[in-house]
Amino acid sequence: MTTPDPPPARELLRTEGIRKTFPGVVALDGVDFDLRAGEVHVLLGENGAGKSTLIKVLSGAYRADAGRVLRDGKPVRISGAEAAEKLGIATIHQEFNLVPQLSVAENIFLGRQPRRLGIVDRKKMEADAKVLLDRVGVTASPRTPVGELGIAGRQMVEIAKALSLRTRVLIMDEPTAVLTSEEVARLFAIVRKLRSDGVGIVFITHHLEEIPAIGDRVTVLRDGRSVGQVPADTPEDDLVRLMVGRDIAQQYPRERGKADADAGSAPLLRVSGLRKQGVFEDVSFEVRAGEVVGIAGLVGAGRTEVVRAVFGADPYDAGRVEVAGRQLPGGDVWASHTAGLGLVPEDRKGQGLLPEASVADNLALVTMREASRGGLVDRGGLRKEAARIADRLGVRMAGLDQHVRTLSGGNQQKVVIGKWLLAKSRVLILDEPTRGIDVGAKVEIYQLINELTASGHAVLMISSDLPEVLGMSDRILVMSQGRIAGELTAREATQDAVMALAVGTSAPGTSEMEDSPRGH
Repeated sequence: MTTPDPPPARELLRTEGIRKTFPGVVALDGVDFDLRAGEVHVLLGENGAGKSTLIKVLSGAYRADAGRVLRDGKPVRISGAEAAEKLGIATIHQEFNLVPQLSVAENIFLGRQPRRLGIVDRKKMEADAKVLLDRVGVTASPRTPVGELGIAGRQMVEIAKALSLRTRVLIMDEPTAVLTSEEVARLFAIVRKLRSDGVGIVFITHHLEEIPAIGDRVTVLRDGRSVGQVPADTPEDDLVRLMVGRDIAQQYPRERGKADADAGSAPLLRVSGLRKQGVFEDVSFEVRAGEVVGIAGLVGAGRTEVVRAVFGADPYDAGRVEVAGRQLPGGDVWASHTAGLGLVPEDRKGQGLLPEASVADNLALVTMREASRGGLVDRGGLRKEAARIADRLGVRMAGLDQHVRTLSGGNQQKVVIGKWLLAKSRVLILDEPTRGIDVGAKVEIYQLINELTASGHAVLMISSDLPEVLGMSDRILVMSQGRIAGELTAREATQDAVMALAVGTSAPGTSEMEDSPRGH
């Protein structure tokens, strides 16, 4: 006698035919999606596929133009964030909705503080917060200012805040994007606990390897449509095919012939004996035209600190930086730019873009000063050049006047790179160039790197994605504790060899990717 299959879990949420348009753009075109109690349903798709728009409809930030949302089988109208909260729907966005100056307890109960005789009952608020913090494994005091917590701690506070609302539907948008592997493991433990408590979780990620580890089902969006629903253990190649509508035969299409040909040429970038007390020491390397030099290392190794000093964004104590034989003064970004050096920072939204400005203005940021005569900017000329660069890079947009914040992550990254191309930079420093962008956009960035090096540019690339460093670098510098622990050619480099240098062992110790953090 066979055991009957258990009945399907209760449906918590369903969308039917959701449509949402913006001027010149159809963001959602009839999207169907459902979520059951006690499951993690992964929402997958390239940047621009419609994921963010869908969760903003569910969280009340946007109103759908057509279609309907059902909660527990009943049609509902989500008119705003408060309406979503009343329906038990909470969203944790990539940019946390927390006030750094307020305490953990104050953030959890912001706007809903318990009161006694009209006065905030801080003792009860902090006691209630402590219960929630214990549930999500946060050891910090409820009185700790949120600004003193790391990214992982702030994320757990967001989850605690969601639980304080008696959330039954929890939407998590790229929750692992800037976490180390250890922090990801802790987050997954919390997600599994919430799932066992019957919470339905919508989980958005670009890390395909996470899907079978945490998910139950996957819905794939492409061009604003739901194109498939598959089990979480579906092979990655099949997921990629659903996401982009084509096979990606080679994930890291590095073309190394040009770099090999120029191996004997004079370096475009030379760094000698760079030192900053307590941060990095005796850092020396060269990058030639046509070459991609990768920098690998574990968290705290000093990678970002070094390249910011090279670019002039941060001062250093000793050493020398030269571009095409010209020595640069330390701490002078403008001198670096005029010498032909450009930096694409790891935080593209906070440091690389003006989110409220247009695509055209962002592309012209670096060259606006040079395009000015008598205090007047040649906006027509800049706009023409911006259009040329946007077309060259294939920036997907409604037009040059579109606010850059409304672009997908991959297209935002193209704009950050594009402003340096418009400035005719010959040496590009790319710090985490594909963080937070989907697999299709990653390949476009890799192809752009190939085009740049083929045309004589030099690229210095930092990445916490070890396969990316191995796949796209001609040479790899491995940093450990503020120093360059070693250099490997593309032929010598393996995960074992890189990790051995990164952790300071004389022989390969481990190649396990979970030992390598996602961040710096």
